[in-house]
Amino acid sequence: MIEFIKSVIDFILHIDHHLVEIVNDYQTWTYLILFLIIFAETGLVVTPFLPGDSLLFAAGAIIAKPETDLNIGFMLVLLIIAAILGDLVNYHVGKYIGPQAFSGRFRFLKVEYLTKTQEFYYKHGGKTIIYARFIPIIRTFAPFVAGIGTMSYKRFALYNVSGGIAWVSSFLFMGYFFGGLPMIKNNFTYVIFGIIFVSILPPIIEVLRGKGKK
Repeated sequence: MIEFIKSVIDFILHIDHHLVEIVNDYQTWTYLILFLIIFAETGLVVTPFLPGDSLLFAAGAIIAKPETDLNIGFMLVLLIIAAILGDLVNYHVGKYIGPQAFSGRFRFLKVEYLTKTQEFYYKHGGKTIIYARFIPIIRTFAPFVAGIGTMSYKRFALYNVSGGIAWVSSFLFMGYFFGGLPMIKNNFTYVIFGIIFVSILPPIIEVLRGKGKK
């Protein structure tokens, strides 16, 4: 388990190098690999640890390289579909399984994750589906909580599509246009740290505000 955690952390922190290896080894199959990662990160409630923001940013940066044959337009559409389908699956899992999944049988499904997501959801309403796209862990659990019964499918679908488009396009294009800059390319690990920090900043602020009120 420890080795697995180390490998996940290494993949996230050096995601640019690992993606280059994937592109070189699998070429056009890279489309499918990234599709599955984004789908799993958003659609499988047991995999909130998979990279999302950093993966999209790194993918955009690599596609921008002249020697890369991947197409930014096709990748954009494919990953938007993956993000939308992921949340859709997660919504239906929450609808049919609900709180029973957090009974303690699954190590990755911690009750505090569900509770924090519910609090965030109730505060921001339906917009949480869009907000959550940009926040690790909450991104994975928000559609699950919505499916438990707090949001109708039609309303969820609207926010799901809007959030999926906004999330994928913003990070993918940021990587595409800025990932090749020398300052970013030479300090890519620190950039990943920055993306992770900015992503988790909103829930940290909420926690600190909650403690201040108490």
